[in-house]
Amino acid sequence: MINLKKLLSRNTRGRLMYALKFLPDELYIKLFYFSISGKWLNLKNPKGFNEKQNWLKLHDRHDEYSELVDKYTVRRHIDEALGEGHIFTLLAKWESAQDIDISGLPNAFVLKCNHDSGSTRIIRDKTKLTEKDITELKKYYRRRLKEDSFYAGREYPYKGIKKRYVLAEALMVDDSHPDKSVEDYKFFCFDGIPKLMFIATDRSSDCRFDFFDMDFNHLDIENLHPHADMPLVKPEMFDEMKAIAAKLSKGIKFVRIDLYQINGTIYFGEYTFYHGGAFAPFKPDEWENKLGDWISL
Repeated sequence: MINLKKLLSRNTRGRLMYALKFLPDELYIKLFYFSISGKWLNLKNPKGFNEKQNWLKLHDRHDEYSELVDKYTVRRHIDEALGEGHIFTLLAKWESAQDIDISGLPNAFVLKCNHDSGSTRIIRDKTKLTEKDITELKKYYRRRLKEDSFYAGREYPYKGIKKRYVLAEALMVDDSHPDKSVEDYKFFCFDGIPKLMFIATDRSSDCRFDFFDMDFNHLDIENLHPHADMPLVKPEMFDEMKAIAAKLSKGIKFVRIDLYQINGTIYFGEYTFYHGGAFAPFKPDEWENKLGDWISL
């Protein structure tokens, strides 16, 4: 089969798929998956993990999911579910990129949009930003605020986000490794039961994904990024994170709960309803099928 991933660059594929945004959701999803993998999805009788995730896009739609993926409105939900102090401090928000003003922010902070994925920019020392850098930041977020994240992968929760902001959050640093990016702990939860997780390391330089079961046994899964070069240590608050992931995912057929453990406190990262946008196959193939079996439709 033709694999457009090999023939076209990511940006070219993105532009091509955006040009096809007028297509019905199911046809678009099938074409998008084919453009990446060279395989057709079976959405009438889904079996594999990505097939079932894409089925959920079409048939498991709830208004509250939009509040959970919105990086601004989810803050109230986390405070109510876990109590205050489990989400990064909000420093500022702007509806217009032109209004972004970093003068009152601390020296280090994080910028991101509330309505999308992948717009995060980490500023570790704002004194090093030139006027040109700030102009480019505003230009970047002006473009991101105009983008509708729903159309990229037909992830329905994004469609219901009513207001768009640029958010400024505190940059969290692990005191034991102040020069490294904090590690992400991402739990795959099925009807409120965490069954699998991976640790994302070196996110800012050479990202690695390592998968573990709920007893912290390393698994042979490969997905999106290779394994870390060195064995990873079990997080001290692993059991507490499992309990939080279970609580936050209760009543949801599948969702990924992203958490951090920083200086003795567990912080919430985000709700991810479709891992990899539901377009990132697992290797070996048996894991694509096993994870699919864990989603009950």
